[in-house]
Amino acid sequence: MEVEQGMKIGVLDAGGGFRGVYGCGVLDTCLDRGIHFNYAIGVSAGSANLASYLAGQRGRNYTFYTVYGFRRQYASFGNFIRKHNYVDLDYVYSTLSNSDGENPLDYDAFAANPAEFYAVACDARTGETVYLDRSYVSRDNFAVCKASSALPVACQPQRIGERLFFDGGMADPVPVAKAFADGCDKVVLILTKPRDTLRTPKDDATFARILRRTYPQAAEQLSLRWKKYNDGVALAKEYEAAGKLLLLSPDSIGHMSTLKRTKEDMDMLYEKGLRDGAKVPEFLGL
Repeated sequence: MEVEQGMKIGVLDAGGGFRGVYGCGVLDTCLDRGIHFNYAIGVSAGSANLASYLAGQRGRNYTFYTVYGFRRQYASFGNFIRKHNYVDLDYVYSTLSNSDGENPLDYDAFAANPAEFYAVACDARTGETVYLDRSYVSRDNFAVCKASSALPVACQPQRIGERLFFDGGMADPVPVAKAFADGCDKVVLILTKPRDTLRTPKDDATFARILRRTYPQAAEQLSLRWKKYNDGVALAKEYEAAGKLLLLSPDSIGHMSTLKRTKEDMDMLYEKGLRDGAKVPEFLGL
């Protein structure tokens, strides 16, 4: 299903660690229905979801969440002790994802897709919000996903060129304003918490205090994430009321959090995503 000619239709995946399996379900339904967005912006795990979506690889990310995600090499305290990275981003986005990996991203298909693509990241030294576009992606180089997914404290910042980056959720956790500023006519927003969930200042206070010792500017952005998230969702609801945005989110997340998961809860979230993705065609008038 092609969107109306001349219209710019965006999809935003806000990520959320292992909760991102919900967005994976939404996007898999979009692939099933042949829905082609021409603008895609992902935060943290959402950037990886969208890379697979743009490559047309249905089910790929589901395997990452529900199979590889339980491997020690993927996420473990052993990783944190040995490499100072609870999630081994090199294992996820290089070892598994490169052309000689166990489950390669189809780079040729990704490169052939004309959609705009951005991965949100936070400059570790300056705290600046950076939108890494597809010019930073090349065959066997998915550093944009590593940068966007580098959870502060749990992971080391990721290098691209001379810059170091932390998770995009610190910088622009719900990039609705960015999408409409870039000219989107309509937007599908994927959140991985119930739509009325509000963050509080204490949610990130401990990690921000730890991070301030080494990356004070990034720590300041982390300490403000609660407000950025809440403001982003509030803006999304305004666009929703105007008929310009479809907000998709699970009604519950079971016992899951960013790094806590069970196979049962992930399957539940994935199924919710598959069902909610069926709302997209009607919203787009397809």
